Amino acid sequence: MELRLLVTFEKVATVLSFTRAAAELAYAQSSVTAQIRALESDLDAELFERLGSRIRLTEAGERLLPYARQMIALAAEARAAVAAGDGEPAGTITVGTMESLTSYRLPPLLELFHHRYPGVRLSLRPTLGDATRQALRQGTYDLGLLMERETAHEGLESEVLGAEPLALVAAPRHPLAGRTGLTTADLAAVGLVGTEPGCAYRDLFEAELRPYGPVFTEYGTIEASKRGVAAGLGIALLPRITVEGELASGELVALDWEPPFTLFTQIAWRRGKRLPAHVRLFVEQARRLAQE
Repeated sequence: MELRLLVTFEKVATVLSFTRAAAELAYAQSSVTAQIRALESDLDAELFERLGSRIRLTEAGERLLPYARQMIALAAEARAAVAAGDGEPAGTITVGTMESLTSYRLPPLLELFHHRYPGVRLSLRPTLGDATRQALRQGTYDLGLLMERETAHEGLESEVLGAEPLALVAAPRHPLAGRTGLTTADLAAVGLVGTEPGCAYRDLFEAELRPYGPVFTEYGTIEASKRGVAAGLGIALLPRITVEGELASGELVALDWEPPFTLFTQIAWRRGKRLPAHVRLFVEQARRLAQE
């Protein structure tokens, strides 16, 4: 079996579309079809069922898929080992992550790899939890950094790096600033500023307030949300690490309300995937920095 045929098969099996696989692999669709037929001929087995405009894996295709992924991963590891002839780790790591982690948690790790492991190329992809998990399952990302309440995810291996404290913040002159014993009903009665839906802390906060009919003004990003809050346009629940500077300067204040849920920063990868040495190094260094 040729590796290029397995790569094409794995891509088609992941996206379940010859057209999309061809686009992502930069092939003509006829080339993808020809490669799948060549692999089916080599294995003497049909790998896909054609159902009109849709396709799905046959039982033979389902059995082949984990082996194909292992062989592709092993080939990538072999290339990285050969490229690192001086013993230095080398290779590309595609990491799905979110704004708060990229901007506030990852810089020390990125700096470490930039200076100590120049042969490792990091490709950061900004996505939220659901999209990151799906990309990991499909093999689009090597690793994902998640901020979630749940710590077990279907089809993924994950490791908790630590709990992620949250802070409900407001402008110093906001009517709720300085009040103690705030209730959820108190919060729903004022303006609410939120990042985009799909962000775990935004979604959980909104679910907590839903019985009171809250209305969120969506600012999209953390930085825009902080500016809106500082301007007195509402309150926002954000990871504490993202507002530490503003809390220290007095630009924002923390309100007396504790969220009834806990989020955990996690690193995750596809279950059963053999991690190349440079990817394992990233996981190890992320774990070490989280413990400092």
